[in-house]
Amino acid sequence: MRQVDSKNYCKRKVTGKVLKSSQPINFLGSVDKKTGTITDQKHALFGKKIAGSILVFPNGVGSSVGAYTIYSLKSNNSAPAAMACQKADLTVASGCALANIPLFILSPDEYDSMKDGDEISLG
Repeated sequence: MRQVDSKNYCKRKVTGKVLKSSQPINFLGSVDKKTGTITDQKHALFGKKIAGSILVFPNGVGSSVGAYTIYSLKSNNSAPAAMACQKADLTVASGCALANIPLFILSPDEYDSMKDGDEISLG
């Protein structure tokens, strides 16, 4: 397992398996808030469940209402264990804060070094 020294805004340590997307995620329009499944057929993670993963993605996109989708994921036990992205937009940052999901900001090198399925430790 590899330790990643990213910016940690939650002051917690998280260990888990990476689910990585090269595409931004629209939480309002692309994620089923009950199951945590990516529902956008054009998204690289289509059909995958994000629950329990360390969700790695470049940034969030779409409506700020996506923050409530992130909160609903947590309420429905379908949330990732943590999110790690290159840019924390308002939707992702506020959604993680509302849902108490650890959020990590990755450097370009850290992001590029992570592969889908890697076991990593953040924090």
